[in-house]
Amino acid sequence: MKSKRFMVLAVLSMTLMLWGCGKSSSSSGGETSVLDGGAGENATALSYWTFVELHGKHFETMLQKWNEANPDRQIKLNVTVMPYDDMHNKLSIAVQTGQGAPDIADIEVGKFPDFLKGTPQLETLNDVVEPYKDTIVKSRLDLYSKDGQIYGLPTHVGATVAFYNTEILDQAGVDYTKIKTWEDYKKAGIQVYEKTGKYLGTADTSAVWQSAMMLSQQRKDFTDDAGNPVVNSPELIKGLGILKDLQESNAVSTIAGGQPDTEEAYGEFNNGNYASAMMPLWMMSRFTNYMPDLAGKIAIAPMPVIEEGMPRSYGGGGTGTVVTKTAKDTKLAKDFLAFAKLSLDANIQIWNTLGFDPVNMDVWEMKDVTHNPDNQFVKYFKNNPFDVLNEIKDEIQLIKSTPASPTINNVLCTTTLNEIFEDGKDIAEALNEAQKQIEQQLK
Repeated sequence: MKSKRFMVLAVLSMTLMLWGCGKSSSSSGGETSVLDGGAGENATALSYWTFVELHGKHFETMLQKWNEANPDRQIKLNVTVMPYDDMHNKLSIAVQTGQGAPDIADIEVGKFPDFLKGTPQLETLNDVVEPYKDTIVKSRLDLYSKDGQIYGLPTHVGATVAFYNTEILDQAGVDYTKIKTWEDYKKAGIQVYEKTGKYLGTADTSAVWQSAMMLSQQRKDFTDDAGNPVVNSPELIKGLGILKDLQESNAVSTIAGGQPDTEEAYGEFNNGNYASAMMPLWMMSRFTNYMPDLAGKIAIAPMPVIEEGMPRSYGGGGTGTVVTKTAKDTKLAKDFLAFAKLSLDANIQIWNTLGFDPVNMDVWEMKDVTHNPDNQFVKYFKNNPFDVLNEIKDEIQLIKSTPASPTINNVLCTTTLNEIFEDGKDIAEALNEAQKQIEQQLK
């Protein structure tokens, strides 16, 4: 990777909100499937926990490739998908007690700081990262590190973009390519509502995607340089004020589920009740899997900004995959994990299977991969996502994940955003109360 990429993308990171869900029921609280990847009878069985069902599809592909390339080190993978909270709670107890933990597990970025407290009960991965470190966006690794030790491997960059339903916009006479600022977005939203009765976008109450979006444009964060919470900053007050004005203008509205990445919201979008979402690029997989009626209608563009010239993206969401201290074959688990997530082939498959923006940015420039007409994501969306990604790649900003992040996320998403967008509470007052509540809980 060119040195410029490292300088630019050293600011990449992910927000604090969960971005997936799994199924329930089974002895471990989830649904387990066995992937053999063509392995023989002497294969080692490893267990893998995740809260995102789609991740299992990627591991299934990479398992087949691993077993073909390593006939003497073959693996069978027992994949258990659990709901977000259940999985993280069970994993936390398991690693703390040293009993019942899987060999490999996904940990969402907002939860990851909890697993790094004290002495992490996770294997360090520096040795298996070494062969790939010059091709992987460094900040993706730094996010899952402590004291120079890497404990988790990333899945994507998570560049945030705007997804527009062009069918609705065409009905309203709106050209999404002309939307550059939030003022442009407001005018478009008013026009969409007046012409179609639909909302242009959402006012999120159960996720901080939009709050992070507004902060990143102003090059600010939920925490200061020392990691202390600052949720009542002038920048967040301003950003939420813009969103509240959009709501009062009928350009946006709250949505079932509280944010675009929920089962309830998928139905709302699929039914054409909302015409846009500002979400990380991994949202593409939600469209293709859960919103089939929108195929051919969704265009991707840079997100609007407060003032032209401000950065038009930030890294949102994410998962670090780990090997636990109690793994039955640590070296095998680590070698496979690096192969499945960091190799060039893995990054190509992450795009092909999951629709994520790979952390190996060499893939971003491989047009035979990114513009493959047979790719499901290329076929689904009106324009090619990598045309947009390469336009904004120097603008993707940092929103940190810190030990305070889970508390910040919880207070904003369970209380504050609902007060502002559902109850009409004064924004500054709501954020001042949130600041006090967060500080109290962190004592």
